[in-house]
Amino acid sequence: MKRPLLLAGALAGPLYVGIGTVEAIVRDGFDIRKHSLSLLANGTGGWIHSVMMVGTGLLTVIGAIGLARSFAPGERSRWGVGGLIVYGAGVAAAGLMRADPALGFPPGTPDAMPETVSWHGVGHVIAGMIGFIGLIVACFVLSRWFGRHRSAGWARFSLITGIVYFLGLAGLGAGAGTAAVNLGFTVAVILGWTWITLLMLRARAEGSLR
Repeated sequence: MKRPLLLAGALAGPLYVGIGTVEAIVRDGFDIRKHSLSLLANGTGGWIHSVMMVGTGLLTVIGAIGLARSFAPGERSRWGVGGLIVYGAGVAAAGLMRADPALGFPPGTPDAMPETVSWHGVGHVIAGMIGFIGLIVACFVLSRWFGRHRSAGWARFSLITGIVYFLGLAGLGAGAGTAAVNLGFTVAVILGWTWITLLMLRARAEGSLR
């Protein structure tokens, strides 16, 4: 039963990155150097981004459940699995609460941050932050787990992913809206989803994690 769950988790990353990339290209007025992907939930067709976030978040939770069943007896990493569940739930919750229009997107929006923030805008930020912290925790915990089990490559990959995501999140908090920060966080998001996808595929291919 765990193999279908892991496959579902592996699909989350390609769907998130793929759909998000297409949206960023085709949506009028969107500039990845200036706008966060979350703003795509606004305007005509914004529902696509919201559905994508909810769907990929839930797929991640499903994959994490499959991952929990993939550890050898007595070797389960509760914090690693828990962090992934928190991440998936955070992405899904953020998808249910739309970010406020800002910085000229969608077209017609003032070219500045909103003077007031709606309840769903606040909820979106909180859910996203909790989810991101969950992923960072999962990366660091599983890096240590892989290190203990003599899988140096995966230990480094997990550690680097966690560090890059932490730096991207810190940069986002310090200077959201600038090109360097937005592009840096985009790289972190892509790396994070890549790590999740490959982790799920590894567990699925090997049958168990040791």
